[in-house]
Amino acid sequence: MTKDKIPKGLLGAVQENLWATWIEEFHKHISITKQLMPLTVRNYLTDLVPFFEYVNEVNLDSLEDVDRSFLRRYLSWLLELGYERSSMGRKLTALRKFYSFLNLKGYVIKNQTGLVTTPKSARKLPVVVTETEIDYLMNRPDISKDIGIRDRALLEMIYASGLRVSEVQGLNINDVNMSSRNILVKGKGSKTRSCLFGSSAANALENYLVNARPFWSSKNSGDALFLGRYGKRLSVRMIQIIVKRYAREADLDPLFHTHTLRHSFATHMLDGGADLRIVQDLLGHS
Repeated sequence: MTKDKIPKGLLGAVQENLWATWIEEFHKHISITKQLMPLTVRNYLTDLVPFFEYVNEVNLDSLEDVDRSFLRRYLSWLLELGYERSSMGRKLTALRKFYSFLNLKGYVIKNQTGLVTTPKSARKLPVVVTETEIDYLMNRPDISKDIGIRDRALLEMIYASGLRVSEVQGLNINDVNMSSRNILVKGKGSKTRSCLFGSSAANALENYLVNARPFWSSKNSGDALFLGRYGKRLSVRMIQIIVKRYAREADLDPLFHTHTLRHSFATHMLDGGADLRIVQDLLGHS
C-alpha cells in the first residue's frame, strides 16, 4: 500500500519511523481486509491526524504509553483548539479502531482507548414559536383550494394533538371521532394513545373531510386520513415539506419543522397551567 493514498496531513504528522509503517498497515487492513468504503477509510485516517500532531507536540516515545490519563489530556487539547464535541467523538472512534488493530497485530499490548468516554454533543434547545406565530402559520394555507383545506387540517392536527410526523402520517379515517374530538394514535413501539383536539382543529378537519378528501379518496380505496392528489397516503417526507413551506411563508425560524409544532404544543400547554404528567401522556412519553 503506497503512502500517496494516505492523507498528506497524516504523513506529515507521523514521523518516519515504526509508526508510519503501522499507519500503512492499518490503511491496508481497513481498506482491503475490512473492505470499508474509500470515503470511510479516508475519514478514519484524517481523524488520526490531530492525534499524531499531539503525540509529536508532547514528545511521546511510544504508543504503548497512551493511557487513560494521556487520552484525557488529548481530548482537552482538542477542546482548546476549538473542535466541536461531535468532531472529537469521531476522532476518538478512529483512534479506537487504530488501537484495536495495533492490539490485534501484537504491536501494542495495552489498549486503553475504551476507557475514556466520547464527549457528548451539546444539546440544542428545540425551536418553540409563540401562539401568535402559530395562528399566523395556520392562516397561510389558501382554504379556497382543496390543497389548502387539507394543509390547514394537517397543520391544525399536528399542533392540536402534539403529534409526531410519523403519527399524523399513519392516521386512518376510522381513527377520528369528530363527535368527541378524539383521535386514536399509534405511537412508538406500536403503543396506542387517545388524543383530543380543540374546536379550531375540529373545524379545519371537518372542512377537509367534507370538501376535499372525498375527491381524492374516489381515486383510491385506501383508508388513510391525509391523502395526496392521487388518492395515496401522504408520505412523511411530503408532510415535512408541506410544514416547512408554510413556515417559510410565515417567516418563522429557519429551523422550524414538524417537530417544532409538537414542542410548541407542549410548551403552550404547560404555559397554560397544564400538569406536566398530563402533557407527557398526551405526547406519548413513557
